[in-house]
Amino acid sequence: MIRIGIIGGAGYTAGELCRLLLNHPEAEIVFVNSESNAGNLLTDVHEGLYGETDLRFTDKLPFEDVDVVFFCFGHGKSTQFLSEHYIPADIRIIDLAQDFRLAAEDNDYVYGLPELNRNLICGAQHIANPGCFATCIQLGLLPLAEAGLLQGDVSVNAITGSTGAGVKPSATTHFSWRTGNMSIYKPFAHQHVPEIKQSLRQLQPNFTGEIDFIPYRGDFPRGIFATEVLTCDAPIEEIETLFTDFYSEAPFTHYVTRAIDMKQVINTNKCLIHAEKHGNKLLITACIDNLLKGASGQALQNMNLMFGLEETTGLRLKPIAF
Repeated sequence: MIRIGIIGGAGYTAGELCRLLLNHPEAEIVFVNSESNAGNLLTDVHEGLYGETDLRFTDKLPFEDVDVVFFCFGHGKSTQFLSEHYIPADIRIIDLAQDFRLAAEDNDYVYGLPELNRNLICGAQHIANPGCFATCIQLGLLPLAEAGLLQGDVSVNAITGSTGAGVKPSATTHFSWRTGNMSIYKPFAHQHVPEIKQSLRQLQPNFTGEIDFIPYRGDFPRGIFATEVLTCDAPIEEIETLFTDFYSEAPFTHYVTRAIDMKQVINTNKCLIHAEKHGNKLLITACIDNLLKGASGQALQNMNLMFGLEETTGLRLKPIAF
């Protein structure tokens, strides 16, 4: 049994992680840390867990009792936490923030995208879980990078649900502002672009193009739907073969021969991808659940790999019915 600690336990990703782990046959949640909620039941915050657990939040950090800890912090707080706390070297860490996603000499965190780094993840002590937009966008481009077909800039538009902004309320997550509305934010400057480029260059080192990414806020709670456009002369039959071959052993990422929609992946750890040609333009569409394949589901997928379990353990989730 894998003994687990969760730090930063009051947010959306921590709630989803608890939901998954409580139904994982090889996992035991030892503690969920949240200083602001210490002593309260998990169900006081994560109300969807009623009937699933009587665990309480704690302000303690009993690292000696766990095998792995998940960091469910906001961005930048993982680095701060590690500077202020000692975690024994034999405890594995899976960080859901962006602090360690970019390679550096003093960074031993493996970038946790299983479709790209499965073998490295299996032997890793520390994992940097990818960003939600980055996961969706990369999965739509990695097979093209491996084939050396990224020859210029890539135009990306992607829309995300309100949970992508985190649990803390803000002007742009308020219901009366968000519902029936749509807006862009951080155009050409989103924080996930560097990790996307890093992964593409891992497979195609000569890629020098830009990822011209325009993120959108949607008026729905969860999910990401991305469109990616690039110039490509390869015929669609070759493109489809690239995708099906690249993801042939990926249990959650699937190439689909017909147009996809976001509701097909909500409440699952799946990524669906579709491609079509329009002259010399290639259009890729990809969609994920931002809280699962884009965060907590992928983190659990990484944990399974790190501990030698079947990759899909605890993650065969059912999509929401229409």
